[in-house]
Amino acid sequence: MGQQVLSAVCRDPELKPVAAVDSGANKDSLQLPDGSGTVPLSADLQSLLDISTPDVMVDFTQHAATMPAVHLATRHRTSLVIGTTGLSEADLEEIDKLSREHGVGAVVAPNFSLGAALMIHLSKIAARFFDYAEIIEMHREQKIDAPSGTAIATARGMIEARDGPFTYPGTQKETLPGGRGAELGGIAIHSMRSPGFMAHQEVILSEMGQTLRIRHDQIDREAFMPGVLLAVKKVMKSQGLTFGLDKLLDL
Repeated sequence: MGQQVLSAVCRDPELKPVAAVDSGANKDSLQLPDGSGTVPLSADLQSLLDISTPDVMVDFTQHAATMPAVHLATRHRTSLVIGTTGLSEADLEEIDKLSREHGVGAVVAPNFSLGAALMIHLSKIAARFFDYAEIIEMHREQKIDAPSGTAIATARGMIEARDGPFTYPGTQKETLPGGRGAELGGIAIHSMRSPGFMAHQEVILSEMGQTLRIRHDQIDREAFMPGVLLAVKKVMKSQGLTFGLDKLLDL
């Protein structure tokens, strides 16, 4: 993701990369993918923020790295675009608090794909008309969390849209533990982890005699880039936390 973001920023005439941070950095500079030069590279985010004074920091890492980075960036009055999943409600509240205290913006999205944002939006509309819903999400085998942040965000949005839980059909006998998947607000969420997948999700809503399926398939990380670039540009005009790409799309 870091390489994809760097390439996308280099291609955008309105943006300029100024530094790169990597916990495994073993040299002091990084060659830009478009051949236009180099930027400082380090495992020390503090030093990079000091020398490069970025307007925006883009973070696609892990929870353990994201929150310390948020504290450093906001103290440097650097706005945030965060695609790391697994952040808790308490984390989001802290991001909002820190960004407001330091007068910067923060965009956090479980998925920066435009198609995924539309999938969530359409699922929220449909949620008002169906009493049963399940979500199947499919990702590569290396994904560390389950269910995905996108699946959880979708379920929460659907529950909020209908102002209450869905009808959850339990089972009298669970032959294997977890056979019905996870459950959130009456929505069963099933996670697949296997080679051959990138990021896929299907929302299935049903009523007597009918089903409605809303599905998004992402086959390349490039799908995230338009959303990431949009967030980078819009976060400079905001203060506090904006959660979800849909908020930037005026859906």
